[in-house]
Amino acid sequence: MGAIYRRELGAFFNSAIGPVFLTVFYLGSGLLFWLFCLSYATTDMSNYFAWMRLVMVLILPLLTMRLLSEERAQKTDQGLLTAPVSLGGIVLGKYFAALTVYAMGIAIVFVYAILLSFFGTVAWSIVLSNFIALFLMGAAFMGITLFLSAFTANQFIAYVLGIVVLVVLYVIDFLSGTISSTADTVAANSTVLGTLLGWLGTAMESVAFFSRIYDFTYGLFNLSSVLLYVSTAVLFNFFTVRVFETRRWR
Repeated sequence: MGAIYRRELGAFFNSAIGPVFLTVFYLGSGLLFWLFCLSYATTDMSNYFAWMRLVMVLILPLLTMRLLSEERAQKTDQGLLTAPVSLGGIVLGKYFAALTVYAMGIAIVFVYAILLSFFGTVAWSIVLSNFIALFLMGAAFMGITLFLSAFTANQFIAYVLGIVVLVVLYVIDFLSGTISSTADTVAANSTVLGTLLGWLGTAMESVAFFSRIYDFTYGLFNLSSVLLYVSTAVLFNFFTVRVFETRRWR
């Protein structure tokens, strides 16, 4: 896994992907920092962290779109499949390389916090908890988008698929609260329909990746959210390995 990790990490910066990702990420996060912190002359970064979710949706697939699709396009995936490296090592090496670049991006939050500390008191515990939340959410989404990139040889298609799936997850997150509140109103007139809506709302809330970051925004460490993010990352990396296994035996 170590050799794959070093190769992929180097590839990010030997190509335009790494610099482009970090540049776009810093520009997007910098704009949010100016809008929600500097323009209001406040050290409260809660709104900044809340809006960072949308930046992730748009640019995080940039990191994973090439990891597996490029191997298929250049016909180098067969070489990997026959290399003396486990399939899990291949997938995890690529995954952790992308996660490292992502961590380089979100580490900018500490620079912003240091800047704000010159003008007032910064709640460092909240900054740290939000950094952890962004890291874990990104780790989960990266597992999903890496899995998607295994199904196409076209990097652009892999990028679009990643955005579409993350947007769908955002919509599910947005609707889950609405459906749950509607269920209580409907239950007054139709118990069966109200119960069904309640079940649907509960199911949607269980995969509400985005709204879970609000607890971290206020410095609350939610174990169930951590478990959701970590288990999603592990599960989709496992799925990606299974995709590779099916190709090996074709």
